[in-house]
Amino acid sequence: MSLLNEFTTMYSQQQAPIQSGNSPGLNPQQRKAARAIDGPMLVLAGAGSGKTRVITEKIAYLVGECGISPSRIAAVTFTNKSAQEMKARVKKLAGKKATRGLRVSTFHRLALNILQKEYAALDYKSGFSVFATGDCVTVLSELLKVTGERGMDVAEAAHWQISQWKNDGIMPEQASLVAEDDRQLGIAKLYSQYQRQLHAYNAFDLDDLILQTAHLFKTRADILEKWQNSIHYLLVDEYQDTNAMQYELVRMLAEKRQCLTAVGDDDQSIYAWRGAKPENLVQLSKDFPKLQVIKLEQNYRSSRRILKLANELIKNNPHVYEKKLWSDLGMGESVRLIQCNSEDDEGERVCMELQSHKIQSLTKFKDYAILYRGNFQARVFETYLRGMNIPYVVSGGISFFERTEIKDVVAYLRLLVNPDDDAAFLRVINTPRRSIGAATLEKLGKYATKRGVSMLSACSEVGLEPRISKSAYKNLGIFSDWLLRLSYRAENESATEIAQQLLDDIHY
Repeated sequence: MSLLNEFTTMYSQQQAPIQSGNSPGLNPQQRKAARAIDGPMLVLAGAGSGKTRVITEKIAYLVGECGISPSRIAAVTFTNKSAQEMKARVKKLAGKKATRGLRVSTFHRLALNILQKEYAALDYKSGFSVFATGDCVTVLSELLKVTGERGMDVAEAAHWQISQWKNDGIMPEQASLVAEDDRQLGIAKLYSQYQRQLHAYNAFDLDDLILQTAHLFKTRADILEKWQNSIHYLLVDEYQDTNAMQYELVRMLAEKRQCLTAVGDDDQSIYAWRGAKPENLVQLSKDFPKLQVIKLEQNYRSSRRILKLANELIKNNPHVYEKKLWSDLGMGESVRLIQCNSEDDEGERVCMELQSHKIQSLTKFKDYAILYRGNFQARVFETYLRGMNIPYVVSGGISFFERTEIKDVVAYLRLLVNPDDDAAFLRVINTPRRSIGAATLEKLGKYATKRGVSMLSACSEVGLEPRISKSAYKNLGIFSDWLLRLSYRAENESATEIAQQLLDDIHY
């Protein structure tokens, strides 16, 4: 931890900027990777070696000099931010008009785009929902109540296991065959119920986007061929972080034309805990026998001293491919390892070192960054930064869309668009409070399941009335009538007007 903070302090003084997308001159290996377009390729890109530039330059080359339509190219990465940055850099290189129709997205967005066109083949209706993790846990929690198990921790554990199975390509009917104990056998049974419930809600979860797309390609050769003909060239960033189903999706899309560029580095694989399989780099050479491997080993970020230390640490890793990072930025300052007695000692020492370095080097506070492993450690650093009057900004805190109030409003909007979205219904039915208790919701859920309708639709059915109290039935009716009226208005009024009316009505 302290070593990382020392790296950060020195980094502000030593780093050299990576060459921008429109600056002249790629190094020989970068140029080779950016210009080779015949057959499958793995670009083994060490940290700071300009891999994103290689991808953007290659896309610009495919469009500008090879005459490939941008709509026939797909570039895939792991975060929306990375996708947006990559697309912006390609536009800067090739121009906005020349990149119209270019697909640059995350794996989930690519799969979502496919499912939005092929949903009928999976017996789904148009306008399906995509459930976030919180919605999935809510659905599982409701299903677990039938078995007598309660508690969000149980539902969260079940969701984690189901997610792992989906990332490994295990369908509900296969889960019981791979279950390792009685607990997993119970979750395997729950998995089947959960999938049926999602289908009844006309919804997918995030893991389903890739699993169901891959399943569709395996079972419908005609649909696979259509998408193989649609995507002529596929580029994948951070390949070492792909899981089994992401790899399978890439393999099937690229199988026909063999036009694939995968960029990755097994030494940077840190997501095995969430299903990433660095061995996918090895699998590439098996599935694509003509695979060409190009290594990017020149680092543009760090001094030779830092790279020497990094190479010493990395050589202890099990390697798929050997490489050695190098730099021409000079030796740089010595690296220090500082040991601290506690997290408070660490927070104080880092802030003191930062302040001392700033005074001696005549730098500014904005030149420094403190890196830590998890958000739980931010509090200690914030305490000492405040105490020393050091201005700071915390980056990577809670996402805007993870805030409770935003998730509530989004759930309302989802329900307006898709009245079958029971997870959204359960989130908003008592936001604000409407005196509708858990017992009422349980009875409503059972009635809706028996009738084969959504919970919102069930609210206005006469058959529900004798099953719940009169006041609960009245409150459900008022909610249902209000929401349906707003949904009807949404067909003719702007989203802004409807959202404002919604916020006014719920006094948010």
